[in-house]
Amino acid sequence: MDMLWSGWGDPAKAAPLPGTVTGLLRDLLGVTPREHGPAALEDIAVPASPLTDDARRALAACLDDPAHLRTDAATRVRHTRGKSTPDLLRIRAGEVDDIPAAVLLPGTHDEVLAVLRVCAEHQVAAVPFGGGTSVVGGLAPERTTFVALDLRRMDALLGLDEVSRTATLQPGLRAPRAEALLNERGFTLGHFPQSYEWATIGGFAAARSSGQASAGYGRFDEMVLGLTVATPEGTWDAGRAPRSAAGPDLRQLVLGSEGALGVITSVTVRIRPLPQRRLYEGWRFASFEAGAAALRALAQDGPRPTVLRLSDETETFVGLAHPDRIGDAATDSAGCMAIVGYEGTEADTERCRAGAHRVLLAAGGECAGTEPGDRWAHGRYDAPYLRDALLDAGAFAETLETAAFWSALPELYRSVRQALTTTLTDAGTPPLVMCHISHVYENGASLYFTVVSAQGEDPVAHWAPAKHAANEAILAAGGTISHHHGVGTDHRDWYVREAGPLGIRVLQAAKAALDPAAVLNPGVLVPVHHP
Repeated sequence: MDMLWSGWGDPAKAAPLPGTVTGLLRDLLGVTPREHGPAALEDIAVPASPLTDDARRALAACLDDPAHLRTDAATRVRHTRGKSTPDLLRIRAGEVDDIPAAVLLPGTHDEVLAVLRVCAEHQVAAVPFGGGTSVVGGLAPERTTFVALDLRRMDALLGLDEVSRTATLQPGLRAPRAEALLNERGFTLGHFPQSYEWATIGGFAAARSSGQASAGYGRFDEMVLGLTVATPEGTWDAGRAPRSAAGPDLRQLVLGSEGALGVITSVTVRIRPLPQRRLYEGWRFASFEAGAAALRALAQDGPRPTVLRLSDETETFVGLAHPDRIGDAATDSAGCMAIVGYEGTEADTERCRAGAHRVLLAAGGECAGTEPGDRWAHGRYDAPYLRDALLDAGAFAETLETAAFWSALPELYRSVRQALTTTLTDAGTPPLVMCHISHVYENGASLYFTVVSAQGEDPVAHWAPAKHAANEAILAAGGTISHHHGVGTDHRDWYVREAGPLGIRVLQAAKAALDPAAVLNPGVLVPVHHP
């Protein structure tokens, strides 16, 4: 099943906002319903494909069936851009100026290689497309003519080594299917980001994804042991052992490369035994500062639970920690709510839980039992649907994230909140700015911000200055421009500053070696360099 073209996920799971929420939006933020809803898919004026006949024939010849090259309007619209709020607002308005010229569905590594060679020969850009969940402009290259390489046919579990606890997966395998295949053999990947229901294995690797259970299982890039990559210059294999001192780890050059250096065609990951028990609890803290100190104690000195999340006072009050009950007057709203989760054997889970209780109680926490944790687990993938409902109601809702060392986190939190609040208030649309710590490490943590305001006359233009101000605040406060959403085109200019001139030259040199014709997702990650 395809994702909803004008929103997130499965249309059957979409639900309108409760009346209490629409009233809150109206009274608090001045949100009013928009006069017109999304355009109908069949009413979108889709330009003819700019592919030349020669390029079309050459690309079709790369595939085992010419029908796997598609240029119909509906397929092209469904592969236009990603799922950021500006992406959705533009597609809902019928704007498709950066629509792919065609959608290709390769079925093998060799087919991907052949497609890339043809793209280089005909100067047609190629954009890998997994679940289409990018929220940073990762699917909108700076090239008029490009094709989307939809990898859905490459969706197999290629191998599972129970002795070494590794699995080799194809890139188009969506996360729920990958997890089901591993569960059948008694294993789990343990990777559950908010995009879990739609994102793919290749996308996780290409964007350095981080799942909600990262405190226990690690980030996706920590799980990857090997990759196979198709490039216009040939096949690139990276990683043949769990660790190596044979030069720099070239896997790290592929991870996070967002299709700019090649198309990932297989990923070997480490896997874990399927947990016997999963238990999630809620913990309440008097302040965000107190809760962050408690999470830091667990991250640095242990025991470390599998899930550690902390909503600030605003997010807790609104109820965004539990999207299925947002706006519910019965939701406890005092202080800050943390979600602490334990997964593993019965004995290990109970041992970690007992130790974590001692740390959290000593830090001033109050256990709220399993009910908040169960609610979070039940609604953990619902927030994107809530975003769609907010857009339908006339609100603007968007997210951004960053990370920093623990010592820099308080200033980072303050600076980004202030930048967003000041910019949007000055524009006449005072926002509600919420935040949570979503991933913790021994040395630091990530901050995930959610912003809700009225849309203004031009919602996309309305958001641009606020996003710019937030990005500037992130760099000034010592944060990274992205913790897990990636760079894309939206963050590229700030990533160039973060990486520095010499670092960018290193990446551009790698791109020139792998992609001399500059057809791999041009403009994503690094500035366009035309040969």
